[in-house]
Amino acid sequence: MSHLASLWTQLIAWVSTHLVEPAVVFLHIADTAGNPLEISEALLIALLQLFIIGFIFRPLETLAPAERWEERGLTRIDRLYTLLMLLGLFPLFSYLVLTPFANMLGGLGGGTDAGPAVSSGLKHWVPWFEDHPYLLFLVYYLVYDCVYYWMHRAQHAIPWWWALHSMHHSQRQMSCWTNDRGSYIDGVLQSFVLATVGLAMGVEPSEFALLGLLSELVQNLSHTNVRFGFGRIGERVLVDPKFHRLHHMVRDPERPSLHNCNFGQVLPFWDMLFGTALYGEKIRPTGVSDPMVDADNDRGLVGQQWQAARRFWGAVRRPAGWKLGEVSFGPDYAPIPSDEAEHLPARADTGPAGGAPAA
Repeated sequence: MSHLASLWTQLIAWVSTHLVEPAVVFLHIADTAGNPLEISEALLIALLQLFIIGFIFRPLETLAPAERWEERGLTRIDRLYTLLMLLGLFPLFSYLVLTPFANMLGGLGGGTDAGPAVSSGLKHWVPWFEDHPYLLFLVYYLVYDCVYYWMHRAQHAIPWWWALHSMHHSQRQMSCWTNDRGSYIDGVLQSFVLATVGLAMGVEPSEFALLGLLSELVQNLSHTNVRFGFGRIGERVLVDPKFHRLHHMVRDPERPSLHNCNFGQVLPFWDMLFGTALYGEKIRPTGVSDPMVDADNDRGLVGQQWQAARRFWGAVRRPAGWKLGEVSFGPDYAPIPSDEAEHLPARADTGPAGGAPAA
């Protein structure tokens, strides 16, 4: 293990010296972007994550699929979203936005020539955590995951936020690449909510990147098109593919509230605690019943982003877009309560875009 740790450290140093440091100097951000070694480590973790998704999760979808698809055409755009997020957008946000912002607020506590490092957040309020970094990280993660749970519920309950988040749910072929499919406006909102909480707790940018990347990996697995879970005990410890697939199920008009479940990101504990956990249901098709949102499947990345923004604007400028409740969207992007939108054409689950549960 010590040999592997040494190789990992050497690899981080090489990437920092030959890639990251020249890049931040070229961009004139060396004084604000943070420690090049931490940036290098985050990039390497992202590459490791891509390797795990592509060479472990993806083969599992072939071996034990939850749904069988004649072809995987709809999954390709999600792969593009994942590459853009892990190799570009997430590192850029963490080290070009979060770090300078934290430095401006004095939130990093890294110390300067003028004096020693100053603890902030939880370490300031509970100095005991200074000597127990692993427990501190665990507390960070519990708070982070709880905030995500409630934010996720808000994404489904507030119509203008659902207008953005619905793009993530529109995928009929949910796969190991689907986690990063989403509106970039929604992504910015999520990032600032979570980063604000992180700064309030005194999380270092490198720790925030690790929080995010660990969560991303678990979510990549939970979106994977496989029919197995973690067992009766394990499924109550970590969110597994069976648990999260129910969250992505198409709305059932006979049980219209069934899909409002399983909002947890990594820990199902919050769903169990607040009464939104659903276990034991059969595998169901994923996607949305709203034809305006389902049409995202016929668009490319730019088209999906544009249509999500139009739904957002259509909802945010109307009073109905601010009233809590599940909505669909009319032809003029007006939010319509889903239980009053029965006149809209039903989503067809046949054809190459659909799928059948595996036997």
